[in-house]
Amino acid sequence: MLVVDSHCHLDFPTFADDLDDVVARARGASVATMVTICTHLSRFQQVRAIAGRFEDIWCTVGVHPHEADAEGQAATPERLVELAADPLVVGIGETGLDYYYEHSARGAQRDSFRAHIAAARESGLPLIVHTRDADDDTVAILIEEHRNGPFTGVIHCFSTSRYLAEKAMEIGFYISLSGITTFKAAADLREIVQELPLDRLLLETDAPYLAPVPKRGKRNEPAFVIHTCAAVAALMGVDVAELAEATSDNFFRLFSKVSRPPSSVLSA
Repeated sequence: MLVVDSHCHLDFPTFADDLDDVVARARGASVATMVTICTHLSRFQQVRAIAGRFEDIWCTVGVHPHEADAEGQAATPERLVELAADPLVVGIGETGLDYYYEHSARGAQRDSFRAHIAAARESGLPLIVHTRDADDDTVAILIEEHRNGPFTGVIHCFSTSRYLAEKAMEIGFYISLSGITTFKAAADLREIVQELPLDRLLLETDAPYLAPVPKRGKRNEPAFVIHTCAAVAALMGVDVAELAEATSDNFFRLFSKVSRPPSSVLSA
């Protein structure tokens, strides 16, 4: 069985002292593919170095909406496309809108979001979208930009409205589920997840954040994606192996630049 962690942050300082062990535990939990996500253009080389250090770890390039004020202007479509040509870069982002914390001005976030969309369109790589308390603007920008030319992508760490999920899927996006799905307070989210089509789902940890039950309160890591996989499988009434296979197939369909692990890894 293969499980994919489609979104984690292995360059964060909390992993600095034991990254080899973190990756080994992921391998031991059948997590044979991981994508470590770029949040600061200024840290891209560190993110890329991790992807270069470990087989079957890949990376992205982008600026988180929190950093749009500080780094958004540097993340031009041209610069993002240039960096995305690297063989280990498989996606654009994470980008999007965060109106909950508003660490950056909304206008700067929207400008940065559109620049990342342009890069995704030109590069053909999927867009990784972060959205919090910004469903209406996120949907409006995605639909408007999609009319200007198609692009693919994923709503990462989905935890919000049915409206967002439906509109995103209408333009071909995937929905990625994290440990939030297992949280006691997430009953409304679970109702929505039950109605999502299996062929549009991905799994992620967003490590080091959002550790799923039964690891709640601990530092999250890629190995813990198996708990989210089990919880979502139970929610959808399918076998864990079936959900793992479906979400992995979806991942490789969307992230087409990623090579599947050899069969020897999957059977180990």
